[in-house]
Amino acid sequence: MSRCVILSACPVSPELAKLLRPDDFIIACDAGYRNCIPLGCKPNIIVGDFDTAPCPEQQDDDIVVLPHVKDDTDTEYAAKLVSQKGFTEVLLLGALGGKRLEHTLANLCTGLGLEQRGVRVTIQDERSRVSYVLPGETRSYPKEDYFFFSVFPLEGKAEGVCENGSFYELTDAILTATYPLGVSNEYAEGSDCITVSTRTGALVVVETLADGPVC
Repeated sequence: MSRCVILSACPVSPELAKLLRPDDFIIACDAGYRNCIPLGCKPNIIVGDFDTAPCPEQQDDDIVVLPHVKDDTDTEYAAKLVSQKGFTEVLLLGALGGKRLEHTLANLCTGLGLEQRGVRVTIQDERSRVSYVLPGETRSYPKEDYFFFSVFPLEGKAEGVCENGSFYELTDAILTATYPLGVSNEYAEGSDCITVSTRTGALVVVETLADGPVC
């Protein structure tokens, strides 16, 4: 099955168009449909309560109008559609940054919820890429263009955390939400891959470009 791309409302730049695949199934959330222009794509479905952008002209069943009073964010509703349609891979764009910090945090939670339902999630913007490591799982991160490598416990505490191939390695460590031990790590000299695992507690991994040229 093709991958699903969810477009949230934070404006994106055309450079992110390189992340798209020809067979992506695209769900735009509320004002996220505006991101289709810089990305050069067309949404398969638009969902939202349209409190931040006017509802586009409806064609067939490609627009789902949500009530203003609801528990789900527009992006969370899109995530539930992803599960219903059986996708196993999702890319979220327009989900980081912007003027609403609370929505960035909400989108990180939505990503974890998808992961726990068996959907592999990547959240990306122009400078960072976000992914998840679930309990009992080991993930490998080959060295690419990203420089900083950060790991945070997303469920309050993570135990038995191991991180190898990084400048600051971890062995059977405990990460807590009250102390950011895993922030701003880097690849060790000569390392071309970082591996991360956790025994209990989900982790969120943030890869970030360097602030300037790396010598």
